Formats: sequence, structure tokens, C-alpha cells
Amino acid sequence: MVDSFKINESLQPGSPENPQSNSLPEVHSSIQIPENAGFWKKLAAFTGPGLMVAVGYIDPGNWATDIEGGSRFGYALLSVILISNLFAMLLQHLSLKLGIATNRDLAQACRDYYSRPVSFVLWILSEIAIAATDLAEVIGSAIALNLLFGLPLPVGILFTALDVLVVLYFQQKGFRIIESIVAGLMSIILLSFLYEMIVSQPSMAGIVEGLMPKKQIITDPGMLYIAIGILGATVMPHNLYLHSSIVQTRAYKRTDEGKKHAIRFATIDSTVSLALAFFINGSILILAASAFHANGHFEIADITDAYHLLDPVLGVSMAGIFFALALLASGQSSTLTGTLAGQIVMEGFLNIRLKPWLRRLITRGIAIVPALVVSIMFGERGTAELLVLSQVILSLQLSFAVVPLVFFTSNPKIMGRFANAVPVTILSWVIAAIIIGLNGFLLWKTFV
Repeated sequence: MVDSFKINESLQPGSPENPQSNSLPEVHSSIQIPENAGFWKKLAAFTGPGLMVAVGYIDPGNWATDIEGGSRFGYALLSVILISNLFAMLLQHLSLKLGIATNRDLAQACRDYYSRPVSFVLWILSEIAIAATDLAEVIGSAIALNLLFGLPLPVGILFTALDVLVVLYFQQKGFRIIESIVAGLMSIILLSFLYEMIVSQPSMAGIVEGLMPKKQIITDPGMLYIAIGILGATVMPHNLYLHSSIVQTRAYKRTDEGKKHAIRFATIDSTVSLALAFFINGSILILAASAFHANGHFEIADITDAYHLLDPVLGVSMAGIFFALALLASGQSSTLTGTLAGQIVMEGFLNIRLKPWLRRLITRGIAIVPALVVSIMFGERGTAELLVLSQVILSLQLSFAVVPLVFFTSNPKIMGRFANAVPVTILSWVIAAIIIGLNGFLLWKTFV
């Protein structure tokens, strides 16, 4: 199987022998890298994929766990968000390194290396994860539209179908446009939570103390359960497929030296972007701790309840509005990256290329139907529970993306000189084992 991988790897991107073997061929190597420019200009050229990955770490699925953790336990679980983000930084580094070093995305690498039945099962699991991600985006966006404009949840869910047209329109304008839109939406989220931090006046001493891991997180069953939920909601499997592909949109030299520089700049982009995601996730928990926990509201686990309580608790009139606006931006930015991840997974595993509008319509349809049925039958509470279920599904699929990624990037026969060093390999497997173990425990607690 390794031989077939090496044969595929030898087909250089953009070569006339196999131009369609590239990941996302329509945008592959479409963004030029200035050769004789300085450090900052080159970094600017590589900036973008990291932000697109980072929005997956702040999608609506993360909000419920962060809000519940902050309202029940104050600042105590900040350390869990920090550790989860450190895990994510390493895994996303491995993902971009796989894409740059082998000229294959993670889905293509799985198809090259594993047998057809194994690859097919991995594809099915990936599609389930992407559908679960899209489900969270649909519900989050519908809740935001309900909070901002009073749209009933079923109407808001149907309204999210229109983003298919928006995504398709901007895809035709070039990949840099999509990156700019995601960066703009990320800025809205960031500024919204900066405002929330100012008006909520959190305890700086509490924040610093919360960043330090505590034994209580392990010994307290309730705290441990939410901590595992935060971890499961933070590391998103579809982002590993996404990053290994979109990093190849840069037209760096496909030589060892060119790949070395590309890995360096892409890692900076990824790490800085995930640091912003950490700030936003941490802000959600801090807001819940300072606005709810500090005022005796210990059982706020619902996004809608949090919105309605923010203004009266904080005594300001715009806190809830900015909260809902950030939620809407979160859902819409995640929609853009979820669309690309779906395309990458289908093309990579099956080598089947559907028209973008058809692919998007299928994915969004799978998400809309259950969300619409639940919202009509059970209302807000039902959609909140469905949002949590989507995160459990993601937790179930995560190990099936992490294990191949760590295996591929640690294998010199696949990565050549870019294979992980022994300490990185050990650390990566330890992180993979922790994620698998904790997510397995979360699933057991959820269903048993």
C-alpha cells in the first residue's frame, strides 16, 4: 500500500500527467507567494487557511459546553479550553504538514494507503461528522436569527438553506475572497466578545487561577463530564481534512526547500489563528462565569437562556445583541468551511467530483431535515438537545481522523524528511490516546 502512495505522490501538482489529482484542483496553487519579499509579506501571503480552520473551533456547537462550564463552575474550566487548544495546535500543524509534504490531503492519503473497504468506512464516518457539523451550524444560525429578528426556529432553519447561493457566488470569485469573508466574520465575533469582556468586568484573579489545571476537574464527576464535553467540542475532525487541503492553495515551490518554508509560514498562520479561537472560546466561558455564576445563576446551559439573561444581569442594553450577532457570524463562517470540507472528503476518498451546488445541497439537506422536525415538534429545548447530540457524534468520529493523521505524519516512507521527530511522534500518540479515551468516556456517560 505504501508503494501506491508513493506513486501518487510522484505526480507533481499541476502536472499535465494528472492535473485532476490535486486537492481542490480549481483553486490549487492559485495564490501566489512573493519569492524575493521579506518575512512579513510572505507571512501575509500564507495567512488565511489558519483562520478558516479556527472558525471550526468556535462554531455554535462549542457555545453550549462553554456556557454551561462557566455558569456551573466559574473560571475553573478555563484550563481545559487552554489544553484543548494546545492539542488542536499540534494536530493542525500535523495536518498542514501532511498536505504540504505529500501534496495530498488527509482524505486522499487515506484512499492511497488503506484498502478500499477501510477507506470507504472512513469516508462514511467523515460524512457523518460533516453532517453533524452542519447540523450545529444550522441550529446555531437559526437560534441567532430568532434572537435578533424574532424569526420562528423552523423559519430560521429554512432560511439557512439560502446560504448555498451565497457560498457558490463567492466560490466563483476566488479562494482569497472566501478567506477574506471568513476573516471578516471572525472579526465580528472577536469584537463582540471584546465588548462582552468590558461590560461583564470579569475577575482577573479568577481568570489567572482558572488557567491553572486543578485536581478537582478529575475528582468532581460533574466537572469532569463538562471538561470532556469541552474537549470533544473543541477538536473538530473535519478541520483535519480541511487544513491538509486548503494549505495547498498557495503556489510555493514544490521542492524540499520550498515545502520547508511553506510548513514554517503555514504553522505560524495556524497557531496565531487558533490562539484567537482560544480567546473567543475562553471569552464565552468567562462571560458565563462573570455574568451568571457570580450572580447565582448556576444552571445556564442553553444559548437562548444566556441571551435573555445577559442584559438584565449585566445592566446594559447591548450585551445580548452582540452575543447573538457573534453567534450568527459563528454559524455562517463555519458554513463556508463546512462546505469545503464536504467537497474535500468526497473528492479525496471517492475521487468523485460533484458540482459544488449539488454537494452543498445534499449536505445542507441532511442537516435541515432533522433540525426542522425537532424544532417543530419540541421547540427550543429540543433543538438545544440536538445541538449537544451533534457534538457527541463529532466525538465519536474524531479518533478515525486523528489516528490516520498521526500515523501518516510519523511515517518516513510517506513523509520523507518531513516525518515527525521522535518526541513529536510520542507526544502526538499520547494526545491521540487522551482524545480517544476521553471521548469514549463521554460517549459512555452520554448513552449509558
